[in-house]
Amino acid sequence: MDLRGLLDSGLAHELIVLIVAVLPIAELRGSLPIAINVFNMPWPQAVLLTVVGNMFPVPIILLFFEFVYRTLKRFRLMDRFFNWLFSYTRRKSGVIEKYHAVGLLFFVAVPLPFTGAWTGSLAAFLLGMRFWVAFLAILGGVIIAAAVVTTLALLGWVGAAIAGVGLGVAAVVTIFGVFRGRRTVVTKSVM
Repeated sequence: MDLRGLLDSGLAHELIVLIVAVLPIAELRGSLPIAINVFNMPWPQAVLLTVVGNMFPVPIILLFFEFVYRTLKRFRLMDRFFNWLFSYTRRKSGVIEKYHAVGLLFFVAVPLPFTGAWTGSLAAFLLGMRFWVAFLAILGGVIIAAAVVTTLALLGWVGAAIAGVGLGVAAVVTIFGVFRGRRTVVTKSVM
């Protein structure tokens, strides 16, 4: 079911907001604008539903991912998926490794794709962080991200423009960093 199908499903708006908040990638970056700008929910209600929905998978990932991983990695396709997932998460978790809980909080707080509660939970699992340290850092990050996204959603089209510019800058910085990193590798291999 796509987003339009979900919106037209007849489900209660609150349930739709919770479902979108739970989904990886969309998380609160998708659910808050839907709640505020599509369903016209009061922002405190939208934030509460979104934070609850976004935090729902966190304890499950932190507590049970080891079991799921060990069970499913026996299948070749799942083993390849987990190798890709762990590789991607490790590449993105440098700030978490360096600053531990504070790094995890800020990693989750940045409302960009692949920096939310799901990826933060996986990074905390991979780095062996204790449950409560990881859970509280992720919760703090989700609350900060909710404040940022709520502010942008309340600004309407101006907020969308600000978010678009921010995403564009993040994309340029990422691309520049990739090319800069490759240039360094090429330079080092030539020397």
